[in-house]
Amino acid sequence: MKILRYDALIDVPWKNGGGITRNIALATCGVQTAWRLSRADVAQDGAFSNFSGLVRILTVVSDTGMVLESPGGQLDADPWKPVRFDGGLHVYSRLNDGPLTDLNLMFDPSLCDGSVTTLSGPLVRKVGPPETGLTALHVLKGHPTLSAKSLGIGDTAFLDATATLDLGDDDAILEITVRYLDQSKAIKFSIAAR
Repeated sequence: MKILRYDALIDVPWKNGGGITRNIALATCGVQTAWRLSRADVAQDGAFSNFSGLVRILTVVSDTGMVLESPGGQLDADPWKPVRFDGGLHVYSRLNDGPLTDLNLMFDPSLCDGSVTTLSGPLVRKVGPPETGLTALHVLKGHPTLSAKSLGIGDTAFLDATATLDLGDDDAILEITVRYLDQSKAIKFSIAAR
């Protein structure tokens, strides 16, 4: 198991000044992005960047939400409720009640499939990676433990084996799973940190 602490993340301001991204992890297949995981502080309404060829699962992790408007309609991105959409979709976000933070899993559907699930306590269960791919746990609230290791808000744990997750009454996490579709492709994964 590897743990990336929130205070080790690096702030990368957006070119348009509308927010900040903090990269958590990146996986590549040659020069192609297989998947990436990041947090973003969204300061104002605005257009999303185009990530054509990728699927995006966005989860608002702060206590407010936003509406994602696109030519085909709108999606409500409510706190802790993952929203899945095409990364190439022309999306304009409207914040419901001021700045927020979201977590983004983006992946190439020709190489892998991803899912994001919210888990709240009380809960004790075994968690582990899929046969091919990985599982990460991102803390939303409280101080859950993973095989007796304490995690704080914004921390991310990457599992390489089965571990025991213990969520107390006031704990919540996102369980992020990426399954690789073609085992013959060499996907290399790295954690972003200072």
